[in-house]
Amino acid sequence: MDLRPELRPAPVPAARLRELVREIVRIEELLHRGPQEEAEAAIAAFNADTGHTYGPYSFLSYAGSRSAEEFAREAARPAYPRLPDITREELVEVVRAAREPGPDQPWFLLLFTTNVADPGASDLIFHPPAGLEDASAERIVDVAQAYRPIAL
Repeated sequence: MDLRPELRPAPVPAARLRELVREIVRIEELLHRGPQEEAEAAIAAFNADTGHTYGPYSFLSYAGSRSAEEFAREAARPAYPRLPDITREELVEVVRAAREPGPDQPWFLLLFTTNVADPGASDLIFHPPAGLEDASAERIVDVAQAYRPIAL
């Protein structure tokens, strides 16, 4: 299945990527060396520019799991790509793409977790519970879509 354009990760121009990487590194340095008010203002401006809601921890911890460029690519794309008309078949393709390593893997994982109600949707792919260890993409989508929150 060929995914429709709104389900594919938007390309990020190289100049935009470089700009965001520079700002990520600058914010990280401000958080380490201060002044704190300047770091907070820089984070607020970054979030306003990108539409995300990153906090200081995001800038201090990203290097443990990804590069500044990967962080920048995420920041350049929509924060919560919710599509109310996404189909089961499309979600299956999204899960397949999320299982494939590569620069767009985080986008597909975000797309999946944003479009199902299951708060543990990413675990279904990467840390599946007993019985789902070798589950197909179809089965993962079925389990994620079957989740119903408990009303309190």
